[in-house]
Amino acid sequence: MGCLPTFDQIGYAAPIILVLLRLIQGFAVGGEWGGAVLLVAEHSPPKDRGFWASWQQSGVPLGNLLATGVLFVLTSVLSSEAFLSWGWRIGFWLSAVIVVIGWYIRTRVSDAPIFQEAHQEIHDEDAGYGVVEVFKRYPRGVFSAMGLRLVENIHYYLVVTFSITYLAIQVGVDNAEILGLLLGAHALHAVMVPFIGKLTDIVGRRPPYLIGILLTATWGFFAFPLYDTGDGLMIFIGILTGLIFHGFMYAPQPAIMSEMFPTRMRYSGVSLGYQVTAIVAGSFAPIIATALLSATGSSIPIAIYLAAAALSLVALLFTKETRGIDLTDVDRMDSESRAARRHGRLQEHPGQ
Repeated sequence: MGCLPTFDQIGYAAPIILVLLRLIQGFAVGGEWGGAVLLVAEHSPPKDRGFWASWQQSGVPLGNLLATGVLFVLTSVLSSEAFLSWGWRIGFWLSAVIVVIGWYIRTRVSDAPIFQEAHQEIHDEDAGYGVVEVFKRYPRGVFSAMGLRLVENIHYYLVVTFSITYLAIQVGVDNAEILGLLLGAHALHAVMVPFIGKLTDIVGRRPPYLIGILLTATWGFFAFPLYDTGDGLMIFIGILTGLIFHGFMYAPQPAIMSEMFPTRMRYSGVSLGYQVTAIVAGSFAPIIATALLSATGSSIPIAIYLAAAALSLVALLFTKETRGIDLTDVDRMDSESRAARRHGRLQEHPGQ
């Protein structure tokens, strides 16, 4: 992206290539998130899984912290003309450092023993796995995971992405000030996520998530009025409370989703539940919010839109409490279920 030719150089091919690169990046993140989460979750002891798995979630605010920091520095030291001309490319070039670090870590971490056992079982017993199998055997888990992400994903993009547009255009706040406020909020968000992860090991996965959904439903009704004041402290409170509410839903997700599926299809189930919702929820949230603001000139429809996403409560209702569960027990129950199905087929066709 940093080396992409401009519109003046190659015309409409420039935005088309940019979108294609962004799609590739999104698909890559979709695969990597599930793998990274499960690597930690499957290595973690049952009583501390919520805490250790939540560290993966801290990577998102930390990444946004780095990105916002880079933009803050660039917009502070460069003129608007220089930034729009070539300065925006620097952030993409710097991301190569993160790629190298990620490659180094990936080449030195081994799979968890439970995954290696499941991998061997698949070959020995011809056990099914993959997208089709997880939809066939664990549809409740997949749709529950999707539903849980609905309000969380919409909320995050409204707080982190749409807020920039609203503050800059509707309120008239300087971009450098907005980025500075986001910088502080992202730092606190990253710190609080593991604490909430630990809380899920104490009180369960569902209670913090319930708190997050209920609080999020209220955010738009007070955050946008805080934004409208134009006061830096009030704006910071609006952003920070949004990210705190988000953390109550975001931190428990790795543990909740990992504990929904047996090892042989955990990667598929977790990745589907997490990423499909991002396509249909979060990616459209800023567009929908912008359209509502443009059509009505008011933030109230946006607040109602976010509150309506609290339909995630239905998914939470169908989500079992799994705090402290041993993943080997999940695999054992899955094996017993497969054995029962095989036994039933043999009774129906005794000649097999």
